[in-house]
Amino acid sequence: MFKRVLIANRGEIAVRIIRACHELGIEAIAVYSDVDADALHVQLADRAYLIGSADATESYLNTEAIITAAKVSQADAIHPGYGFLSENADFAEKVTNAGFVFVGPRAETIQKVGNKDAAREAMKQAGLPMALGSDPIHDATDACRVAKEIGYPVILKPVSGGGGKSMFIANNASELLNAVNKVDLTTTIFYLEKYIADARHIEVQIVADNYGHVIHLGERECSLQRRNQKILEEAPSNALSPEMRQKVGALAIRAAKSVHYTNVGTVEFLMDKNTGDFYFMEINPRIQVEHAITEMITGIDLVRKQLRIASGEPLNVKQENVTFTGHAIECRINAEDPTQNFLPSPGQITSYYQPGGPKVRIDSGVCAGSIVQPYYDSLIAKVIVCGRTRGEAIKIMQCALNEFRIDGIKTIIDFHLDVLKDPYFCSGDIDTQFIYKRMIS
Repeated sequence: MFKRVLIANRGEIAVRIIRACHELGIEAIAVYSDVDADALHVQLADRAYLIGSADATESYLNTEAIITAAKVSQADAIHPGYGFLSENADFAEKVTNAGFVFVGPRAETIQKVGNKDAAREAMKQAGLPMALGSDPIHDATDACRVAKEIGYPVILKPVSGGGGKSMFIANNASELLNAVNKVDLTTTIFYLEKYIADARHIEVQIVADNYGHVIHLGERECSLQRRNQKILEEAPSNALSPEMRQKVGALAIRAAKSVHYTNVGTVEFLMDKNTGDFYFMEINPRIQVEHAITEMITGIDLVRKQLRIASGEPLNVKQENVTFTGHAIECRINAEDPTQNFLPSPGQITSYYQPGGPKVRIDSGVCAGSIVQPYYDSLIAKVIVCGRTRGEAIKIMQCALNEFRIDGIKTIIDFHLDVLKDPYFCSGDIDTQFIYKRMIS
């Protein structure tokens, strides 16, 4: 096991990794930008190193500064968390070449799954079901021609990148031309894919060691999204029968093995509500924001698993020994104002009170007095609950959110409470357009 791990991240995921390190007896090293000097992850780490200014490119995206901090601190490994450099194959390679262990998949795997065109081809060869898609498009005329062949609606996607950014849905040629005009085809490669309108976003958690053993830890329901960014997640999905669950789990394992995946990752699918068919979307080669709901229903600590696998330990869990108990829900608490079109709400948190209880977990990167910076992602905390049933989990989450007090900034807590009392949500009748159809007029 490692003696010392540097966390190349900030916020709640840095705090989460620091805690996992301490539980394993590992010294946790933090890095921070100048505006994050008093941040919670800096306070909780054993040591912390300033790596640059508020601009992320000068700090949390500065590979040389991070690797220098790892050398100075004599770290054994670097954990990238999610976002920032977590899906950067060049960074993973630089970490390895500098003599450190990268806590995640190999650089060549990140490169392969990070390029959606290459990933789709690999999955097609592996026999995974795919939505109709295109080769990279060159201009607006090319896009319209391809869209006509595929059939509307279509979705315009960048070949590289993740997190739902820079994706545009088009129901006709006019909307497609508008979408194409919003992107720069000279600097970013885009392709078109058939858009499944009545769909649920289902992702499967995979864990793979360095010796060819791969298991899945069930699925997560991630259909509640705004601008292709997840807001609320559940595990398991109420839409899947046991047979469907077994099928999509097997597909995820096949996908992971086809690219020789190692460590923790997620295979994402769209499920057609009308047919129940699954279509491969992408593989996310990192820990996910919503990993905690899988931990709640399986009892398996995914961050500890990441660290153990990266240190060379084999998987000590077999697929047949994975059990699922109860239903978990996660609400992302963003510093945003829903009444102002979710405008970011930076500032100082003047008071902060977290909910509690035996079935409530809070993963947070802030406390009373923390400054929510305008330079980074607006996620400040996650509320995770687990109940015996989905209905019980909803009630527990409602109680937890009603207890949560964050003053000084705006948050989306009240927005979540509105979602939780919506009759369609309570019945489980949701899809990827739920937020727009039911919550945003």
